Amino acid sequence: MTAPHTGLAPAPDLLRIATAGSVDDGKSTLVGRLLFDTKSVLADQIDAVTKASVDRGMDTPDLSLLVDGLRAEREQGITIDVAYRYFATPNRSFVLADTPGHVQYTRNTVSGASTAQLVILLVDARTGVVAQTRRHAAVMALLGVPRLVLAVNKIDLVDNAAEVFAQISADFNSVTAALGYSSEQVQEIPVSALHGDNVAIKSENTPYYDGPTLIEHLETVPNVIDRSPVGLRFPVQYVIRPRTPEYLDYRGYAGQIAAGRVSVGDEIVIQPSGIRSTIAKIDTADGELQTAHTGRSVTLLLTDDVDVSRGDLIASVDDAPEPAQQFSATVCWLAEKALRPGARMLLKHGTKTTQVIIGSLDALFDEQNLSVLDAPESLELNQIGRISLLTAEPIAADDYQVDRESGSFLIIDPQGGNTLGAGLIGDALAPLRLPEVAAV
Repeated sequence: MTAPHTGLAPAPDLLRIATAGSVDDGKSTLVGRLLFDTKSVLADQIDAVTKASVDRGMDTPDLSLLVDGLRAEREQGITIDVAYRYFATPNRSFVLADTPGHVQYTRNTVSGASTAQLVILLVDARTGVVAQTRRHAAVMALLGVPRLVLAVNKIDLVDNAAEVFAQISADFNSVTAALGYSSEQVQEIPVSALHGDNVAIKSENTPYYDGPTLIEHLETVPNVIDRSPVGLRFPVQYVIRPRTPEYLDYRGYAGQIAAGRVSVGDEIVIQPSGIRSTIAKIDTADGELQTAHTGRSVTLLLTDDVDVSRGDLIASVDDAPEPAQQFSATVCWLAEKALRPGARMLLKHGTKTTQVIIGSLDALFDEQNLSVLDAPESLELNQIGRISLLTAEPIAADDYQVDRESGSFLIIDPQGGNTLGAGLIGDALAPLRLPEVAAV
């Protein structure tokens, strides 16, 4: 029997995680190992992977084939897109975003890690911390990912493994400390994804390591859901007006609760108009609710007949964000064509899309040297900078440090509709406490 749907918040035993790392560090193999060791794959899938591995001349099953589902990925042995996987242990359930390692796919990493509560950063024990490792760590810090795991993979392929693991851990800790992470937020684990060392079972091949296995750590790490809980944030996606005899006067506002909770009788404000009203009813496909929480898709009905459109924000009165047309933001540029001042594009925030003009480029984040440079002339592919923007219509947005969902936006190409940049409202570089250096 299926349990009825409720308006309750997601259970705290669900952890959202993501993987990141350079090409060929073994992310797909590690994800496949996690699925295999938690018995989250079917027997016929294992049989197919075993057969494909034998055809390739391999002695052991290539578990990366469990996740590299695209034909192009299988032929090239690479992962080129974000894939979401689901697995569980007796103690916790997991949603995992497996992201690509190529530099040109940093945008996929940003997308996959944007909702993660923990990110597993892989490094190859033979190469250690590289430029892409530093770049990914910096992106995680900017996105506010609360916890990191450094998985030193292929530890079985190096001599003096204890010394190698210690040195790589020290190198990584120097990066994360500069980015504002404490030692309690970072866990280093030596693993062999191919053989399963320290993934689900403690390995006898790493006597120098006395910490948890990867799955043990994932099961027990504190589940950080909200950094700074905020009140209701409900971007209106669709206005429902059936105009049928049965629902002649029905006017509902459909969408998904981005943050907070809403109850019948709550006083709310509609932004950017500033009009106030009260929640009269909460409808869902499964019936009415008295209260609904973050992540729930609902239709809200108000006590007043007010003007509400797609893109408006229904928010709690006490802490509703103020609408603005000029603001500063931190942007990760994801397009081949450089971003320059004066560019005219589209900005998508929640369910609202409006025209935007790029104002000044105020600072450039040097993720390799962990410093902030003076105003650049442009932002190139994968560069991160602080910019100012002017929108054609006011948007009601929180600072990203206050709320991830309402503090983030996309910059879109008005011609092709492609995503060009991922933005965070406010100065996401400020909490990193990085030194500022004059541009050369």
